[in-house]
This record gives sequence, structure tokens and C-alpha cells, in this order.
Amino acid sequence: MNAADYLSPDERIDDLMRSGRTIIQREDEFCFSMDAVLIAHFPKFKSNARVLDLGTGTGVIPLLIADNVKEICAIELNHESADMARRSIEMNNLTNKISVVEGDYREHRKIFRAESFDLVIANPPYTPVPNGEANRIGGIARARHEFTATLEDVVTAARYVLKFHGVFCMIHSAMRLSEIIDALRRHQMEPKRLRMIHPKAGRDANLVMIEALVGGNIGNLKVMPPLIVHEDNGSYTEEIYKIYNE
Repeated sequence: MNAADYLSPDERIDDLMRSGRTIIQREDEFCFSMDAVLIAHFPKFKSNARVLDLGTGTGVIPLLIADNVKEICAIELNHESADMARRSIEMNNLTNKISVVEGDYREHRKIFRAESFDLVIANPPYTPVPNGEANRIGGIARARHEFTATLEDVVTAARYVLKFHGVFCMIHSAMRLSEIIDALRRHQMEPKRLRMIHPKAGRDANLVMIEALVGGNIGNLKVMPPLIVHEDNGSYTEEIYKIYNE
């Protein structure tokens, strides 16, 4: 089949600049952002790892990491996004390595076996929904608000599916770091590696990437050098270009 044969109306094919892979997306749905690309490059992958991507969207993270691991399961609640993810995986000839589950990871006990994954990756919604504001938030903005899954939901699901000494990697709002660490520790996951992301040098961090180990001892947290996204002139920094070109 030609790439165009995988498309439905109003969809497009975007180049992932990774092993010749492409992804199907549509402008009226939430498209992947830099956040997904960054967290896809953050874990320390093991070639025999079984990985779960919580809330895969259109499947960008599995497509980016497929060369690094043995098997990936991607779960997505939104039907349209899950369908695009499946077609993208087929288009890239990766059905033998990546599977898509259409479902709600808050129902993890019904969908997955306990302690059956080595690594979980998540790029979840960052922003709580303020009381009385739900009806005012619409369109693509809804994808960044906790309508369908909270921080607690993400951490709970990750802990359930991870083996002892399994690894959880997540990108989230830097402003919620204290909440993140609290949630991880309540679910027997100890932060071991952390990197703050800054829009520009001298600006406050707006995102954080964190790696936690199931059953890890308290302490020995490695705080990595900050990741700066933009130069003062607005162009990407050399490290961001490197990440995109890897």
C-alpha cells in the first residue's frame, strides 16, 4: 500500500525524522508536541524491555522508541487517536513490535496483568481542571487538562503494571514536582533521575522529566543539567536540534 492509502479525510502524514518513520495526524485533533519527543529520548532503554505507553495519542512515542526495545503496548482512550496510531504502526511495518489497546488506563486492573512491564512512559495531561471551569475549556486545550486522568491515576496505573525494579519515566509540569514526588513515593516508586526543562536560559523551568524505580531506596537522586529549549533569538538550542536529529 502507498502511504496515502492509510489516510482518512482531513488527515496528513508527518515525518518523524527517525528511521524513515512517519505518523498520521489531523489538525482538528491533538497532535504530538515536543514534550512527547523529549520524553521518548529520556529513558535508559534495555533491548529486551517490555514497554507500556500510557495515553499514546497518535502513537508518536512507540514509533520513536521502537528500535530500542523488544515490545511496546500503547493504550489510548480516544477512538480517533487510537485508530490513527494503529494505521501509523501498520504503515511503518511495526505491527510485530507495537500493539495498540483502545481503552481507559484507569481500568488498568481489567486490561493488564499486574507487574507485567519493565518500563512505563507517560506524557499525561498536566493541568488540573478548576472547579466550575470545565465547560469553558474546549478543543485542543482539553488534551492538556485532567479531564480523563489525573496525576494520581497515571502513577497508580504505572505502579500496577510495573515489575519490581521496573522504571517509570514521565514528563509533567515543573510546578507540580512536589506533588509528583509525593505520588510516586506513596506508590512505592522512588525518584532516581530528574531533569528540568526551561523555555530559555534564565527563565523558570516549565516542565520536568523524572525517572522513578519501583522498590528503589530513598536517596541517590541524580539531578541532570537543565535542558534549554530556545536560544534568546527564538531558535532551538543545539541540544534540541540534536534530540530531533537522533
